Order: sequence, then C-alpha cells, then structure tokens
Amino acid sequence: MSIPVVDLSDFLSGHTQRKESFIRDLGMAYEMVGFVAVKNHGIPEELIARQYEYVQQFFSLPLEKKLAYEMPELAGQRGYTSFGREHAKGSEAADLKEFFQYGQTVADSDPLKSSYPDNVLVKEIEAFNKTIFDAYQHFEKSGTALLQAIALYLKLDEHYFDHYIEKGNSILRCIHYPPITSEPKSAIRAEQHEDINLITLLVGASADGLQILTKQNEWINVTSLPEQIVVNVGDMLQRLTNNRLRSTTHRVVNPSRDLWHTSRFSMPFFLHPKSEMSLACLESCIDQNHPKAFVDITAGEYLDERLREIGLKK
Repeated sequence: MSIPVVDLSDFLSGHTQRKESFIRDLGMAYEMVGFVAVKNHGIPEELIARQYEYVQQFFSLPLEKKLAYEMPELAGQRGYTSFGREHAKGSEAADLKEFFQYGQTVADSDPLKSSYPDNVLVKEIEAFNKTIFDAYQHFEKSGTALLQAIALYLKLDEHYFDHYIEKGNSILRCIHYPPITSEPKSAIRAEQHEDINLITLLVGASADGLQILTKQNEWINVTSLPEQIVVNVGDMLQRLTNNRLRSTTHRVVNPSRDLWHTSRFSMPFFLHPKSEMSLACLESCIDQNHPKAFVDITAGEYLDERLREIGLKK
C-alpha cells in the first residue's frame, strides 16, 4: 500500500494555494489513514546516513559495553534499553528489539532543566553524540512545521502547538531488531501498537516490515521512497482531537525465514509536548455525533501511564 504522499515544501513555500492544498491533503490523510509519506522534509539525507552508520556501530558493541549505557531508573527515556525489555500495551510477549534513546537538551540555567534527565553520551563512538544531537534538531524543526499545518486544518491558530513543543519532551529512538536465531514463541519484531506521542517521524528503516491495520481490519505493508519519511498520528493527538485524527495501529513483522539472519534498523522521532500540556479534547472536535471520548489528562500523566503499560516503568 502506498500511503498518501505530501510535499512539505508546499507548506513552506509562501504560496497560498500550495499551502492550503498541503493542509487539506495532510489533514484528510490523517483522518482516513493516520499515516503519510513526506517528501522535501528538511532532514538532510547525508545526516541520516551518518546517524545510521553510528547506530549500527553502537549496536555492534559487545553486550557488556552496551549495558553500561542502560539506566532502568530512567524508564528507557535515555540511553540503552536491552533486548526484550519492552512489550506492546496488552501483550505479554517482549518485542524482539533493543534501542537507544536521546531526548531534549536544555541549558543548565533553563527552568525545564530539572524535567529532563541528561542524555547518555557514548564514549566508544565520539561522532555518535554530535550526530544524534544534530538529527534531533532537524526532526524537531520538521515536526514543528507539520504540527503547524495540522493546527490550521483543525481551524486553530497556526502556532497553537509551538509553545507546547518548543523544548518539549520529544525522543529520538534508534532501534535494532537483531537477526532471529530460533523460532519466536509469540513475539514479532514489534507487536501491534499505537504511538504515545503527538506525531512520529520515521526516516529510512533499513528493511521492510512496517504494517498498518486498515479500517477494514486488514494488515497492509507500508512502503515509501528512500527520500521520503513516514509520519503518523500518535495517541496524544488522537485524544486531543477526540478521535478525529487517527492513531493507527501498526507493527513490525518478522522477515521471511530466508532473511532471519539479517538485522533491521529504524530511527523514529516521537514528538512529545511539554508535560503540562492538557490533552483535553478540543471543543471544536466535540458535537452531538462525536461526544467527548476521553477524560482530561496532561501529556505528562498520559506518558507516565503508558510507560507503565509497556513495561518500561514500574
């Protein structure tokens, strides 16, 4: 299945008709499918390639070296999370993956400093740290533009989300799905789930495997071209819009048996707001046909709840 394709340069062009067309196409895609492919997204391909190179070097380190970067008290929000620690909400089987997470960086004098743990720096691969910082900044910039378009589609002020996501609690996750060495009991590489955040930006996964669940309850492979990124709605945005925009169920399936010996790498950017943002359903998304579906909750409270459900927080 080719998911809808949008061109972010249309939104940023300064051309009224192109901008309006982008807003309409993005919003309708998020109502119907929940996923889009974005071209001219502003994240340099050379930077993405370098980041994947360093990510592969990190996951190739001996396990004892990687474990030095695991901080269970941070609930997987910074540093390394070892194989089999995370599972999908409602699933008993652990996903077949390990990952490294990098979060928001603020100055020591910033009032938000106490809200964000320090990032974990990798000593063995010096360039890793600067590259992941640069990638984070580019993801944040592109995600901001996409949320501005979403705000306009929802008839909000274009900059409605800006305050909430500036220095927000976003996470860049580098994932390694190792080769499969024996018949999995029940887990696949990533069991079906919905993302927690506002939107997720995914660049250049190294192998196929991503599937989404359609409205017809069918699993469909998602494909995009190498120069595109895949961007989907998360549960926070679905709650805020009272189910108007869809947080689509998706998963990463195991490859065919002849490819079990191969790894898969991916790098999603989970765009989160600051913890104090209210996710109370927008009044404009509530009417007689669409009664309020969710209780009021803040982004921080919701994240905490979900981290417990997926096994990263006790």
